[in-house]
Amino acid sequence: MQDFPACRLEFADALDQKAQIVNHSLQTMIDDWPDIHPSIRKAIAYTIAAPGKRIRAALVLWACETLRTQITPAALTAAMAIEMVHSYSLVHDDLPAMDDDDMRRGRPSCHKAFDEATAILTGDALLTMAFEILAKDVQDPATAVALIKTLAEVAGPAAMIAGQMADLEGENHHATAALLRTIHLNKTAKMFAGAAAMGAIAGSADQARLQALTDFGLKLGLVFQIADDLLDVLQTSEHLGKTAGKDAQQGKITYPKVLGINQSRRTAAQLTQEAVNALEPFGQEADILRRLAAVLLERTR
Repeated sequence: MQDFPACRLEFADALDQKAQIVNHSLQTMIDDWPDIHPSIRKAIAYTIAAPGKRIRAALVLWACETLRTQITPAALTAAMAIEMVHSYSLVHDDLPAMDDDDMRRGRPSCHKAFDEATAILTGDALLTMAFEILAKDVQDPATAVALIKTLAEVAGPAAMIAGQMADLEGENHHATAALLRTIHLNKTAKMFAGAAAMGAIAGSADQARLQALTDFGLKLGLVFQIADDLLDVLQTSEHLGKTAGKDAQQGKITYPKVLGINQSRRTAAQLTQEAVNALEPFGQEADILRRLAAVLLERTR
């Protein structure tokens, strides 16, 4: 899949535009939310203001635009909700009882900037607020229910939480390709699938198009995780904005550990092609999603 510097810059601008939309919406929402305890409001604002790329949120918006050529109000709410759930998961992942990381997105993790109890409650708040905005702000009841159901499924005990549990239990244990895929399918890929599905739901997709976008998101999420595993091995902490080499230190089951670096790269390339193939029903309307797949395959941070 050939790429050119100008295309990468163009895509970076498009992603940054989506991130700014989501960031502004999140900040406005937090500022306007009544009766949040001041300490929690401060920690939530700190967490949301961290300089993330907002890839999952952008995926929601681009999936909707693929169908409708515009961002619907439901899609923007869904993008905010999935970013809040993702942020909650990072706050909790960084805790000493979990992955124990002092840095996130280039600055101190929430529990280091505040304290562990505040970090736990901040994650709890972000998670519950995500579902509240879907229930409150999505005008069509059927759409709201479908979005809530989708997000609950991909973030719940049979998906993201299951993946995190398996990841923790797998530390310093025998690593197999089957266990590796189970962990990352649940921990990472299903959230990407959920993001694409939520964008499709917000864009009033029929069942066939909803499934196609969901399949795209699932493959994309696996590519993202493989790239993440490789970066942990190949890049520095300063470059990544989080602690590099932690996977090996903690005995994590990762793609480089199980498959090696070269096979991990080949697997990512194959999954990228499968993701792109899932977009065939959409023609050129899905070109931005094809670019997203190519960029995630080649990302350096």
